Amino acid sequence: MGKTVSALLFFTVLTLAKAVVPGSTTANEINQLNKKQATGIGGALYPQVTETRDLRVLDGVWNFRKSPVDPEFGYKHGWYEKDLEKTGPVIPMPVPASYNDVGVDADLRDHVGIVWYDRRFHVPPWWIKGEQRVWLRFSSVHYAAQVWVNGKQVMFHEIGHLPFEAEITDRVFYNTSNLLTVAVDNTLLGDTIPQGSVRDIFANNMKIRQEQTYTFDFFNYAGIHRSVFLYSTPKLYIDDVIVNTDIQGLTGFVVYNITYKGTSPVNVECLVQLIDKTNTQVAALQDCAGLLEIGNAKFWWPYLMHSEPGYLYTFKASLIAPNGEVIDTYSQKIGIRTVTWSNKTIYLNEKPLYLRGFGMHEDSDLRGKGWDPVLWVKNFNLIKWVGANAFRTSHYPYAEEIYQMADENGIMVIDECPSVDTDFFTSSLLLKHKQSLTELIRRDKNHPSVIMWSISNEPRSYKKEADLYFAEVVKHVKSMDLSRPVTIAISQGYNNDKAGQHLDVISFNRYNGWYINTGSLNKIYDNLLDEGLAWHRVFNKPVIMLEYGADTLAGLHELPEYVWSEEFQLALMSEHFKAFDKLRQSGFFAGEFIWNFADFKTAQTITRVGGNKKGIFTRAREPKASAHHLRARYLALAAADSGTPKPSIAYYISDNNPATHEEL
Repeated sequence: MGKTVSALLFFTVLTLAKAVVPGSTTANEINQLNKKQATGIGGALYPQVTETRDLRVLDGVWNFRKSPVDPEFGYKHGWYEKDLEKTGPVIPMPVPASYNDVGVDADLRDHVGIVWYDRRFHVPPWWIKGEQRVWLRFSSVHYAAQVWVNGKQVMFHEIGHLPFEAEITDRVFYNTSNLLTVAVDNTLLGDTIPQGSVRDIFANNMKIRQEQTYTFDFFNYAGIHRSVFLYSTPKLYIDDVIVNTDIQGLTGFVVYNITYKGTSPVNVECLVQLIDKTNTQVAALQDCAGLLEIGNAKFWWPYLMHSEPGYLYTFKASLIAPNGEVIDTYSQKIGIRTVTWSNKTIYLNEKPLYLRGFGMHEDSDLRGKGWDPVLWVKNFNLIKWVGANAFRTSHYPYAEEIYQMADENGIMVIDECPSVDTDFFTSSLLLKHKQSLTELIRRDKNHPSVIMWSISNEPRSYKKEADLYFAEVVKHVKSMDLSRPVTIAISQGYNNDKAGQHLDVISFNRYNGWYINTGSLNKIYDNLLDEGLAWHRVFNKPVIMLEYGADTLAGLHELPEYVWSEEFQLALMSEHFKAFDKLRQSGFFAGEFIWNFADFKTAQTITRVGGNKKGIFTRAREPKASAHHLRARYLALAAADSGTPKPSIAYYISDNNPATHEEL
């Protein structure tokens, strides 16, 4: 059985501190020479205002310009050395957002290669007077980014969906505005994460554009997708906070390690305080690494598994000078919980888990993959309305704010790296695959909602090269975190997959009745039951179904049920439910995740009408009939697993009494 390992924390901080984005080996369009000169490591700590730190958010409307066909044009003409509007026509572009759907030009929507952003910002003069360091942090830019401040390169980062930052104290002016320029490249190649390919399109022997192709089934949105932060820290600052938790009876334990950087003429100490929701300190220790013990602790529980789900403590770390002065302080919400597993069962706080969830996407009208708090507050309201307790971040890490909301709402997360349809299994791809997981784990390690790492979606794991490749990937993850199980969303069959042997949990995707035996409902139960049993028989590990479903056009009704109709989606789901209920009695089946939470955009194809329509909600988050159907099941499962009465969720229909007739 996997078990929380407290000693791991002291090893982890050393591993994470050495994490560096490697120089690219691809032919991305971003200038090859400059991009290797300055790499940005993902900032482990989410920026915040504290007694010792300040923060400015650089979101808003930036200037934007698409590169000409020649990707070197902007570099040759020094676009990063002056305001972008001085180089030629610019358009306004919101940040955060994908740039693809903001305009009315198909050339922009389908652009492949480099685009340029810029804006000006001011640094508060009291930051320098207070001897503060100045940091610039991008929460996500897809796919690759090169960043200049006042014409000087400060960062390069490859792999979208993950943060990167650099100290810019010596690059900024304090008595005037500063120019921030970003070149963004959305090109995907054979050794990017995820993979893709590009071909040049010619007309009259002249290259007129590039065309991007990829095998994954979601649109390759690009741009500055998440918030951009300008923040300050003291010269001597907290660099990272690592926590892990354990439970014995009613007592909770928090094992922690605080790392700090910078120079100080005096010796400093760490003060750690744990504060509950009533703002009462429940534990404290004056040490940079140690163990906090909390009697009668409130544990972190999932939604509908406890009367008080998502309970969070505030973990406050401070650097203290010998005279008692607070040099730096940083606070983080944490939950006390354990995740363990056997060859049949996943446990949370020693209670067996059954996951009721969704595959999802960061995807919405106009914004594409841009972070949108309105959308995600709505998403969490709908997740809880349906009665789900989990989702997978298919097929890439989501915005940090989403994990914070999951922590607070008691929604469990299978955290997936950006490797989709993994193929070819080259050494350069392996290097970046590991790097994506290093940055992911470094960022998300303290979230109680994150209960599992998913290291790929639907890799070509039938190939013999997949065996050693995924052995290496799993080994890398285990070198950083032993407290969570590792899985892959497998699309190959149990009889030819080479990756499952290396995993802790077997997860599989299968579209019975849709891609397999299209329109045939009577084979779903037997096919699914046989496959679920076979996965456990072959690998002797817990089994989860991570994807099943059917494309459904909202408002299309057919009786008898017919593919694409709402009736067919319901009937297909019901056949899966029958098999799930049988598998639930096997002792090894740990969860069901429908594909998908909501409709989403894909590349243009004759098999997709405006995108993938497998959502139980439309892209605008309006429910299809399937949302009500899934809600009835998930709430019934939650009641059954918690031993509570099945809830009544239907609209009132009748009291089932006959009408009264009185004779005159």
